[in-house]
Amino acid sequence: MSENFKACCSASRQQVKVKAPLGSRRENTLAQGVQANRDLAGMVQIPGGRFLMGTDDQEGFPSDGEGPVREVTVSPFFIESTAVTNEQFASFVKATGYVTDAERFGWSYVFHSFVSADTGKKVTQVATQTPWWWVVEGASWRHPEGSDSHVDERLDHPVVHMSWYDADAYCRWAGKRLPTEAEWEYAARGGLVQRRYPWGDELRPAGEHRCNIWQGKFPDKNHASDGYAGTAPVRSYLPNGYGLYNTSGNVWEWCGDWFTKDYHLSSESVDPRGPANGTARSMRGGSYLCHKSYCNRYRVAARSKNTPDSSSGNIGFRCAADLKS
Repeated sequence: MSENFKACCSASRQQVKVKAPLGSRRENTLAQGVQANRDLAGMVQIPGGRFLMGTDDQEGFPSDGEGPVREVTVSPFFIESTAVTNEQFASFVKATGYVTDAERFGWSYVFHSFVSADTGKKVTQVATQTPWWWVVEGASWRHPEGSDSHVDERLDHPVVHMSWYDADAYCRWAGKRLPTEAEWEYAARGGLVQRRYPWGDELRPAGEHRCNIWQGKFPDKNHASDGYAGTAPVRSYLPNGYGLYNTSGNVWEWCGDWFTKDYHLSSESVDPRGPANGTARSMRGGSYLCHKSYCNRYRVAARSKNTPDSSSGNIGFRCAADLKS
């Protein structure tokens, strides 16, 4: 694929001019003593081992740092079989009183076709590089399309409008952490070697949809033949060989690493954890907005990034954990 830049299907807060949130800059801390007991229910123990990370596939984006293919070793770890749901995040908020970055800023990005007519009349800004993302006041995890929407009937869907800080806070409260990129890709591959998707190289084996991505002409026409125009329940479609659901499509998932396109060229080959600092955090998996004609980052080796305070209606996360707490 051409290395000409194609912005991914997410958007950064830096793309619009908005007022800073009330209060001081987030320090990403939780109240002392407010932590759940570590619960490994729903987590899969992934055996350690060596695997071929990245891709040299002609469909890849070398400018994203997807390649070259290299051998990486990861230690055994736990990872959740699904992305964190609205119901799970609601429990966290109830226990801690946590306020997400979208709520602090007072807005988040909503995909244009999901905005109601009444809410759309109030929209005054869109993302500069990705104009299908509209700045919607009141949009947050509770109100994914703005104040006139709610997650009551989507409790088993992945929580969205998550910044990296929000994801990290939830994981720490749960006694867990975000996965590294190496862990995420190793688990997402499900034991397959250098396949394009978690199930193989064919997007729709025997015509069967295996993931929730854009179906139609992006960004204006989605006929949703895979069953979902927006998020799908976290256990939709078949799991991969390790029992993980939706590691391609549905929602982007934050990883613990800072993002660079060349860190891996000189990084350690055993349990790499990314550079020590940076300006953007890594995301994996693609989302319901990914399409081959544009984003094409629902491949298992694909990467993307965003600033850690950014949020939108297609960004969520899943937790990982060390074998010993």
